Amino acid sequence: MDAPHPPDRVARIQADWRRERPDLDVTPQGVIGRLHRLAGQLTEELNLVYGRYGLGEGEFDVLCALRRAGEPYERAPGELAAHTMVTTGAMTKRIDRLERAGLVTRRRSDDDQRGRIVALTRPGHELIDRAFTDHIRNEHRLLNLLTPGEAEALEGLLTTWLSRVEDPRSEGSSRSAGGG
Repeated sequence: MDAPHPPDRVARIQADWRRERPDLDVTPQGVIGRLHRLAGQLTEELNLVYGRYGLGEGEFDVLCALRRAGEPYERAPGELAAHTMVTTGAMTKRIDRLERAGLVTRRRSDDDQRGRIVALTRPGHELIDRAFTDHIRNEHRLLNLLTPGEAEALEGLLTTWLSRVEDPRSEGSSRSAGGG
């Protein structure tokens, strides 16, 4: 059995709330609060790598979505928005910045002259390959703070939880009557 962890910021916040509001069960803060803090710290660590390549998180996402598309490394802006989960308005701004940097081009669609296609340029392809290699190296570094068993267990739990949050009707979802 693991030794108990010393109180962290979340545990101190929970203790304060238990003292001030003993009528409330604040145990969810133990998970949610730590996930929230961890997400913020992970985002900072990931952004450091993107910044080395002159990219923000959004631009990195767009270039990755184009690179993952395979030859000829292009997608319609609407597809890019779906693959990166941002609005089409935000996508337009990202594409504008990437186009000004010479990393993507826009052209009319062959199928629909009103439609547009966004494609990686050679410099964009080379940049995202280098940036993604560093990104994955960084993710390995961060995940290596856990044992392989811990990482596997965490991935399984997060996969289950995320599927239930994204689709409350999914099997095994435990919604209490009356909401919460």
